[in-house]
Amino acid sequence: MIIIMEHNATDHDIELVEEKVKGLGFTPHTIRGVERTIIGAVGDERGKARIQSLESMHRVDSVVPILKPYKLTSRELKEGNSIIDVSGIKIGGKEIIIMAGPCSVESREQIMETGRDVKNSGAHILRGGAFKPRTSPYAFQGLEEEGLKLLAEVRKDTGLPVVTEVMNPKDVDLVERYSDIVQVGARNVQNFALLKLLGQIKKPILLKRGMMTTIQEFLMSAEYILSEGNNHVILCERGIRTFETATRNTLDLSCIPVLKKETHLPIIIDPSHATGHWDYVIPMAKASIAAGADGLLIEVHHNPEEAFSDGPQSLKPETFKQLMSEIKPFISAAGRE
Repeated sequence: MIIIMEHNATDHDIELVEEKVKGLGFTPHTIRGVERTIIGAVGDERGKARIQSLESMHRVDSVVPILKPYKLTSRELKEGNSIIDVSGIKIGGKEIIIMAGPCSVESREQIMETGRDVKNSGAHILRGGAFKPRTSPYAFQGLEEEGLKLLAEVRKDTGLPVVTEVMNPKDVDLVERYSDIVQVGARNVQNFALLKLLGQIKKPILLKRGMMTTIQEFLMSAEYILSEGNNHVILCERGIRTFETATRNTLDLSCIPVLKKETHLPIIIDPSHATGHWDYVIPMAKASIAAGADGLLIEVHHNPEEAFSDGPQSLKPETFKQLMSEIKPFISAAGRE
């Protein structure tokens, strides 16, 4: 349910409604707009009649049901776009945000050199995996805490905030300590125990869509995080599994306008994992921006043929620089910066 306050409601009026919502067994999620404040009441649907009674409270304009199964992520709750601030970088605003770096942190030299190169080419955020989910148990699994320490060192050197993945609920505190954005990979999109824990931390969450996850399921996963109190969620489309084998996955560009209609959360596109081939990344990056994405997640590696993971889809630094140049007309045409 959504409780819409009158435009002249005071902080005290809002606090009284929040306390009443809690007293009825619901959790209030308050969004303060320019003209009025909206309070989302989240809880057992069977008790919505009790929330409806709040229309009689002082300075309450109306109480409206949220029809979508995802409540806090829905535009029914918040019409405007959520902008996620990461060390002054605003994801979901007018500027297209580029996250770039290697799939895996392999060594200090590798991640430091890559970090400096993507920074010089205009990237806003450094990506790199310290914990790597792999299909084979025998494949490289990441440097773990040592990799996190290297990412933190590159952040200090370049000033780039860091996004890196967490796989295991027991590692949430560790990854939170070193990262600026905590990534949930496609394989963990419905790891609800992990999502609940991430809802209790203060860091932004980059939530990747699963390989066979519907948009509704994707938004319900985001709902798990928001329902625990963390509103700083960034969605990421990285391709879904279809019958096609020419690419690693099938990049679902249609999800961009659908998500823009359904949710206020920003959407980032990962054309590297979607296509699985470096030479398809630039065209799909352009298409993503044209379709309305808020940013890109790009894999970059100095020696892709020697990469510990995902070499075939990684751009060399000079190709990444080319991408940054070629997307500029698309950014301008989309009315972005």
